[in-house]
Amino acid sequence: MARILLIDDDEKLGELLGAYFRRFDLELIAASHPARGLELLEKEHPDLVILDVMLPDQDGFQVCREIRRESSVPIIMLTARGDVTDRVVGLELGADDYMPKPFEPRELVARVQNVLRRAAPREAPAHSMRLRFKDIEINLERRSVELEGSPLELTTMEYQLLALFASQPGRTFTRDEILNELRGIDAQLFSRSVDILVSRLRQKLGDTTRQPRFIKTVWGTGYAFIGVEAGAP
Repeated sequence: MARILLIDDDEKLGELLGAYFRRFDLELIAASHPARGLELLEKEHPDLVILDVMLPDQDGFQVCREIRRESSVPIIMLTARGDVTDRVVGLELGADDYMPKPFEPRELVARVQNVLRRAAPREAPAHSMRLRFKDIEINLERRSVELEGSPLELTTMEYQLLALFASQPGRTFTRDEILNELRGIDAQLFSRSVDILVSRLRQKLGDTTRQPRFIKTVWGTGYAFIGVEAGAP
């Protein structure tokens, strides 16, 4: 049973969602205050966090930032204002998805299940468990990445994007193709969300637009992985 942490100051919402989630084999633990939510995150090690933007003492963006300093756990953000700017900021901070309030519980469950599927390890043939390039190695079985010999912390979507690119080096992926592979982002943010995700990944890889080592912008089309295969001259 997947364990979900809800950080939302509406205690009644936690009670209602807890009962509803159990119908889908999901266990919900709830915190009505950011500090308590961060304590539960460290103690309970949930599989996913649902995080409200409007919280007492510190907003959800600050909490998201704190979580991302220590963890790559998937995050779905809730926003009552329905402002596209809020959603863009959430993605920039490392959220995996978002939902506007009010929402239908069934849709939230569907989004939770979708993000959990993306985060779950996928079976791969033994010969293709690792993608090795100069300075970077991607372990598909463990869903881990090493950059210059050191572990690289990536969010679920950042890892998924890197694995997608590296699985087909040299191929140019359009934004629509990327979104189709990384389902879960609202259609309102199509192009912008992809660019944000690529920018976040590049920053962690130490890449730059002018001198890319791994991800190249194909102007007017999309992005391509240009990493040099290990052992290549």
